[in-house]
Amino acid sequence: QILLNYLPLEKALWSSLLKKQRDLYSQFLKEMIIQPGIAKANLGVSREDVTLEDHPLNPNPDSRWNTYFKDNEVLLQIDKDVRRLYPDMAFFQRPTDYPCLLILDPQNEFETLRKRVEQTTLKSQTVARNRSGVTNVSSPLKTTPNSLSEYEVLPNGCEAHWEVVERILFIYAKLNPGIAYVQGMNEIVGPLYYTFATDPNSEWKEHAEADTFFCFTNLMAEIRDNFIKSLDDSQCGITYKMEKVYSTLKEKDVELYLKLQEQNIKPQFFAFRWLTLLLSQEFLLPDVIRIWDSLFADDKRFDFLLLVCCAMLTLIRDQLLEGDFTLNMRLLQDYPISDVHLILKKAKELQDSK
Repeated sequence: QILLNYLPLEKALWSSLLKKQRDLYSQFLKEMIIQPGIAKANLGVSREDVTLEDHPLNPNPDSRWNTYFKDNEVLLQIDKDVRRLYPDMAFFQRPTDYPCLLILDPQNEFETLRKRVEQTTLKSQTVARNRSGVTNVSSPLKTTPNSLSEYEVLPNGCEAHWEVVERILFIYAKLNPGIAYVQGMNEIVGPLYYTFATDPNSEWKEHAEADTFFCFTNLMAEIRDNFIKSLDDSQCGITYKMEKVYSTLKEKDVELYLKLQEQNIKPQFFAFRWLTLLLSQEFLLPDVIRIWDSLFADDKRFDFLLLVCCAMLTLIRDQLLEGDFTLNMRLLQDYPISDVHLILKKAKELQDSK
């Protein structure tokens, strides 16, 4: 939290700042999840009270319903991605000890995001947009391994950790309409939330949702350019960073660089995922958290990430120098070394050899 500029260095300021931020997050929940959910009970709304102003078919682009339907498109994509977050771990499917009482209050019957998705999915085909803008239409009637029915439904008043992550991403998308939600953000928020939600201190644990939201927002402010397609080729975009991995490799190990060039193995083939998702897909979660400690502690903000990528390449140089295109692509897309300490040590050596 300190490295992501959420908490100041001065410990005496922590409690007042945390209270302020956590209250602000509750405000976001009230405005963006509870209000537009058009609560069913306790508002005394009878059928006759619905005017054209508040009618689902109201054509006005500013209508609350119009916003609601637009939000549902984003929500369906988020939902699809968070349900399959770290499938090899049970954590995200488990119920949280601290469900959001604001939303799950049985008195109010507010619509949770999960209910909203389930209702929307039943009514429509699911449209998924991936990073390259290709639209896949998959019918919800065809059961896929990630279908809604696969997960056990938790009893009323409970919510799974993935639902908390869904809410964080949904609120982020609402507050940042310029970027909204792009596939892959779920992989960035996952390790942050896991770290806070498993803290041995119950107070940190209880407020994991709000704290994760602000840390994620700060982190995205630094790496969001990787997710904005129109910036891909600019100096702050992902293409530039991928080229930088190769130019750094050329400096550190020209023989390996030339071999990859000769085989026409472009950095896009593997470094796109490494850089955009901060290596969160290449290693097990505890190792990802360890790598992130080093990345977030980097003064120059993520220059060290380029060195980690180069270290990963130089540590398998012998195999890469011997392998053909197919073999090398397999090595790079399913990286064989799992010892992250070895990788970080090598990255540090590269950094010191400047």
